[in-house]
Amino acid sequence: MPDEGAPHAATWMAFGADVELWGTKLLPVIRNNLASVAKTITVYEPVKMLVREEDYDIAARLCGPSVSLVVQPLDDVWLRDTGPVFVTNPAGQLGAVGFNFNGWGNKPQPYARKQHLYARDAKVAEHLAGAAQAIFLKADLVLEGGGIEVDGEGTAIITESCVLNPNRNPDVPKAKCEDELSRLLGLDKIIWLPGCHNKDDITDGHTDFYARFTSPGVVVAGLEMDTSFDDYEVTREHLAILRKSTDARGRHLKVVELQGPSTVRPKYGNDDGFAAGYINFYVCNGAVIAPEFGDAAADRNARDKLRDLYPDREIIQLDIDGIAAGGGIHCVTQQQPRL
Repeated sequence: MPDEGAPHAATWMAFGADVELWGTKLLPVIRNNLASVAKTITVYEPVKMLVREEDYDIAARLCGPSVSLVVQPLDDVWLRDTGPVFVTNPAGQLGAVGFNFNGWGNKPQPYARKQHLYARDAKVAEHLAGAAQAIFLKADLVLEGGGIEVDGEGTAIITESCVLNPNRNPDVPKAKCEDELSRLLGLDKIIWLPGCHNKDDITDGHTDFYARFTSPGVVVAGLEMDTSFDDYEVTREHLAILRKSTDARGRHLKVVELQGPSTVRPKYGNDDGFAAGYINFYVCNGAVIAPEFGDAAADRNARDKLRDLYPDREIIQLDIDGIAAGGGIHCVTQQQPRL
């Protein structure tokens, strides 16, 4: 599995929001956010947007001609989790790993107006593999792409609370998980983080909200400053582990802390499940697409740190408050590596 910063052939997204899940308040906001993210990325690389047939016209209007629309049955927008994880091999072939999406352990989304159903999203990985002309590889594990972070040189960071959770992989020992992930993703070492303590977290603590490789040997990790949040202790526990860790090549990790905002815009930020953190950014060809939440100091600090970490890329910050009702920019994107 290449590092996200390696060259992309395209970014895949899903225009799958509907009123039953998102409600009348958030639906137009999430749709506009998806279009904004897609159009921003198209400046740097092609974007291919999965869209339900009944939503094709509105997706075309909002996204414009620069985004390619691909008709596909969908349940929601979280393509990082429902879509495949792309891999390559030395022969120059493209693979797409399907991790048997089961609705994050068959839980409802925190913003959902009904039980989240995922029958259509469970088929997205294999269908997208065909659309990308990739070899489909079916995993023996249940997990999501947001739970996997790699450096492209054989090291991964993965949370135990997600991958070792009985709602995904009951009675599967850690060693067996490591063997399967190593086989599919070309890993030599997995750094395990405990993940979340909060049992109500929809993803059970995806890695891409806690720690990201920005280059081999360098990790940016979230630091929660609000003592009333479970993540106050969790992020400090993760930082301690990462600072003691080495990667697959024996390098001690350089760890950069990134605090979340102190305040957010109240219109949507007061809703349950609002994901106000900067770690869930997306790296595309020539740019980093990151969130901003209206906290001028924190937004500026995030931009400056990302600029230091990615000196050769533009840092683009977007208002994604609709997406943040349930996730982040990384959650709605999936990179297809360039061969």
